[in-house]
Amino acid sequence: MLDIHQKVVVVLQELNTDYSKTIKAGIEKGFDDFNIDGKVIAPDSQYSVSKQIVMLKDVLKQNPDALIVTSIQPSATIPIFKEYQKRCIPVIMLNQDARWKDQTTFIGTDHLRLGKKAGAILSSILYPGDQVLFIVDSKTNSVVNDRIKGAKEVLESVEIEIVIEQLGYDKSVNLKSEMSNILQTYPDIKGVFATNDILALDALKAIEEEELKIPVIGSDGTKGMLKAVEEEKLSITLAQNPYDMGYLSVEQALKAIKGEHVDKRIDSGVDIVTKDNAKTRMDFLTKNVFK
Repeated sequence: MLDIHQKVVVVLQELNTDYSKTIKAGIEKGFDDFNIDGKVIAPDSQYSVSKQIVMLKDVLKQNPDALIVTSIQPSATIPIFKEYQKRCIPVIMLNQDARWKDQTTFIGTDHLRLGKKAGAILSSILYPGDQVLFIVDSKTNSVVNDRIKGAKEVLESVEIEIVIEQLGYDKSVNLKSEMSNILQTYPDIKGVFATNDILALDALKAIEEEELKIPVIGSDGTKGMLKAVEEEKLSITLAQNPYDMGYLSVEQALKAIKGEHVDKRIDSGVDIVTKDNAKTRMDFLTKNVFK
């Protein structure tokens, strides 16, 4: 007989960005709807691997009914997940796939598909021989690598040149200044693909300061990028569905606790954002996340 309140703990990478706050809002809605005793925790930085490991060990001592986790560094956390498995605690991967054979499920974006969509958008705007800048925040993260791989496949197939992959860290590097330098070094850049919206918005600011018109494709669909599309600073960008992702993770955790079937991969989708739907998405975030 199941308890009325199942205990589910969620360990994210961080809780400082609009993206993670949106995931958290979806999770908390799931807690309410499914009558779950749940909590969401995270280290203070998405780079704090050691702190996340400590958190995961502490959560294990609490013996939750299920764990939902966005691993910062899967290779470092899989040994801990195995300890959860020994206690028959379902482990749901959220947003970042640890690619561990015994995980209950992965819920999130198909990042290769996201990259291909970004490449398709840019290739529909640009011409063979044009130059595109990729801005990435990590070259060791599987999420980023899948996005880059997808975009490269599409752009290179139509002979669009990828001139540089600029490594940008949102914690220490002044990306806007770097972007200005890149625009001077590569004056023929005709498009930008950023692997997150923080980088995309910094790139857009630098482009505006140079009084240029260069399309910037982001990856998240956060407020800043939605506003840029609404205000016609950009015509198009991409959006993931972090709220749905969070909600689905709770729904699937409950299924796993009950012993019901859970699919090994659940794609939360990637949407194209234009002026036609940017306001609708912004209104949803305002109502459900940033109240």
